[in-house]
This record gives sequence, structure tokens and C-alpha cells, in this order.
Amino acid sequence: MARADFYLIGKPRFREQPLLLACELARKASDAGLPMLVLCASSAQAEMLDDLLWSFDPDAYVPHQIVGADEDEDEVPVLIAAPEHDAALRPLVLNLRDEAVPDGFDRVLEVVPADDSARGPLRERWKQYVARGLDVAKHDM
Repeated sequence: MARADFYLIGKPRFREQPLLLACELARKASDAGLPMLVLCASSAQAEMLDDLLWSFDPDAYVPHQIVGADEDEDEVPVLIAAPEHDAALRPLVLNLRDEAVPDGFDRVLEVVPADDSARGPLRERWKQYVARGLDVAKHDM
């Protein structure tokens, strides 16, 4: 059964830079040998995440690239997709976009902003995933 995990931002470092949480989740996936697709909301966000994955932890290396940058995308553990690039869904998807991810994954990770006004669309998404029969869970970060 497919799963949706919602990560609620609480810690100050994630409040200041929500993409740090995306980096931590990408590192966990990479360390576990799980290929991940990150769906970014914009090409600017994709570039920012690409840069941050190089620098967020001096002791960690998370192999990653932006879709369209190279031919060997299938080999890269963490693939970053801006909206203008189509990428095949992977079993593990980190969704930073405003809409729910269509079927085709085993597990989707959703980052929930600390700002309560920004949480409305994620509540809707939660309901959509539940209605689609996904196993849904929440994690405080």
C-alpha cells in the first residue's frame, strides 16, 4: 500500500530554511539506497536545493542532479525536477509543489511549512491522499 508522510516544520533551523528539511530527507533516502525524485515548485527552488545539497552538511555527500542536466539521470540517487521538466516518478517522491502527486509512487513525502496560513493546501492534500486509499502519517520536525 502506498504511503504519504507529512513532515511538519517546527524546529527554528527548518523554519528559517525549509529546504534544509528537504536536504535531510534526501540524505536519509540516499543513505538508505532509495532513489528519490524531488518535485520542486519552481526552477529557482530547484537551483536553490541543488546548491544547498552541496553545502548543508560539510560531512555529507548526497549525489544529486537537476533533471535535464545530464543523460545518466537513472543512476543518480536524488533527482530534482523543476515544473518545466517531466520526470518519471520514482518509488520515493519528495513533493515541494502545490498539488498532490498522481499515483505511481510507493511513498510520497510532503513538507508542511511552519506558517499556519500555508498549511491549508496541505490539509486538502492529506484528504486527497486518504481518499485515494494511501496510508497517511504525520511527523513533527
